[in-house]
Amino acid sequence: MVRVPVSPRFLGTALAWLVRLWHLTLRVERINTAVFTDPQLRARRPVIMLWHDEIFPLIPAHAGERMACVVSQSKDGEILAAALKSFGFMSVRGSSSRGGMRALIAAKRVMDEQGVGVIFTVDGPRGPRHKVKPGALFLARLAGSPIVPVRAVMSRAKVFHRAWDKFQLPWPFSRCTIIYGDPIVLPDPGDDPAEMQRQCEYLEQIMNSLGKNA
Repeated sequence: MVRVPVSPRFLGTALAWLVRLWHLTLRVERINTAVFTDPQLRARRPVIMLWHDEIFPLIPAHAGERMACVVSQSKDGEILAAALKSFGFMSVRGSSSRGGMRALIAAKRVMDEQGVGVIFTVDGPRGPRHKVKPGALFLARLAGSPIVPVRAVMSRAKVFHRAWDKFQLPWPFSRCTIIYGDPIVLPDPGDDPAEMQRQCEYLEQIMNSLGKNA
């Protein structure tokens, strides 16, 4: 039997259409949207931080809003980048484990040239789950941008427990609440790893508190 190779671009486009159709069945509610849509905030090119397991409803909910996403250099990342392009997002390839610094520099360049904010799954690409890594903080400091925490809380979802992030797929016709936190500007931690760790833990606390507001 001859196997016909399927390109990541084709898979990503197909995935995007599936996500669109799925999203049409969801009841999406947004909390504190005014902060996220504020033109003054957009002009400051914010770094949007998400949890990796909550991205499914967030991608179609923000289609066409001219933002860039940091996507891993894995094969799965190729498919995700193609899907994101279908929704109007730009992609910056790299992660904390592969090409991390190159990705941050590339993201800063896109922010400067396109005048856009960047979306960052702060616990990706391999976890630990719901633990903030320093990448988003480095980028925010590099670009002089505020950090905006965003959560997606699903009323009913299929949880993939074997995945490192326990990825959540909302059931059709379920409710998804998207909560936007206020912009955060943190002091420069310098070369102090303890201060950087404190800032990461502070952001984790904010993300956890947002989830309780759904």
